[in-house]
Order: sequence, then C-alpha cells, then structure tokens
Amino acid sequence: MAIVRASDIVSAIALLFSVYNFWQSSQKPPDLKVFVPPVINYASPYQNSNFEAFAIPVTIINQGARTGTILSMVLVVTDLQNNESKRFYSARFGSWSIEKSQTDDFRPFAPISLAGRTSYTDTVQFYARGDEKVMQIVQAPGRYQFTLTLDSPNVDYGFLDRLLMGKPAQPLGFEMVLQELDHRAFTSGSGTVMLHDKDWQSSTSLQ
Repeated sequence: MAIVRASDIVSAIALLFSVYNFWQSSQKPPDLKVFVPPVINYASPYQNSNFEAFAIPVTIINQGARTGTILSMVLVVTDLQNNESKRFYSARFGSWSIEKSQTDDFRPFAPISLAGRTSYTDTVQFYARGDEKVMQIVQAPGRYQFTLTLDSPNVDYGFLDRLLMGKPAQPLGFEMVLQELDHRAFTSGSGTVMLHDKDWQSSTSLQ
C-alpha cells in the first residue's frame, strides 16, 4: 500500500511539472522587459517652441510565451536641478538628424507586436506633447531623470496566470548627464547632442 501511495505521489508531481512546463512554454502571458543603452541623443532645433526630441535606442524582450503588444511609449523627463518635468510621446522610429527632420524622412511610430520569447530593437524618437506648458526641459548641462513606460494592453488571462505572473512590469527609470550644451549643434552635423548614463551603464527593467 505504501508503494502505491509513493507511486501516486510521484505521478502527481510529474503531472504538476508537466502542467507547469506547458504553461511556461506556450501559455505564459507576455512579460515585457525594456533595455536602454548608456548613450542617447537630444535635439532642440526650433526657437520659441516647446518642441524637443529625444532619440533613444530601445530593446524590448518578451519573456512570456504569448504575444505581447506595445501600443505606445511614454517618456517623462525631469530636470533635477530645477525639479521640473516634461512629458513626451513615442512619435517616430529612427535616428534623428537635421536633414531627415527637414524632409520628414522618419517612420511613424506604430504598435509593436512581439511574439513570445523574442526581442525587438529600434531607435524611438520621443517628441514633447502639444499640451505641455514647459518650453524647454533641457536648458543647461546637468543631470536629468528619465522615466520610460510601455503602454501595453492589460489582458486578464485568469486566476492561475495572475497568480504565477507576479507583479506587473514597472516603468524604467534612469538618470542621464548632459556635459555640454551648444545650440549650434542642432543646426549642423547630426543635429543632436549626447547625454550619457551617470554611471555609463545600460538601464534595464529586468528584475
């Protein structure tokens, strides 16, 4: 009888492992993580305008098994010297340059569909929202805090998925340093200036 009970226990454990492996390999909901490199670019080519653009290379990985979708991205930039913030939206794909801006040679941002266990990399241009009252968030060299949030549909896959998924992905926060600001750079060459991570490290939401 004891042998039968032990066999039943082993079978039950094997069944649980099989169910869990099946869930991990094909049923686990999308689990999106984002990476940002140590260097990003900034442009402010127009006077008397609240237009500013940040070109940020972004890598997104889906650690889930099901397809995940990014509808848009939201960026909030805070001037740590003046404690002032400004909101930006994902507007275009591709690196910024003054020539491309003059001909509008950019790809419009479109939702990103990411299959399970895959990744996506591109440079995203973030433009200031039209309703922003802050004219220029970058006014001088200094430290700037960035908060990047992925706008992804919150699909309810049921109790078991909610139980095993854990906490939802948090916005990615990172601090960048602008060492020099020369406005002539916005009208020549690449038309941008560089900001770098305060520790020259990549930033990630991977926990």
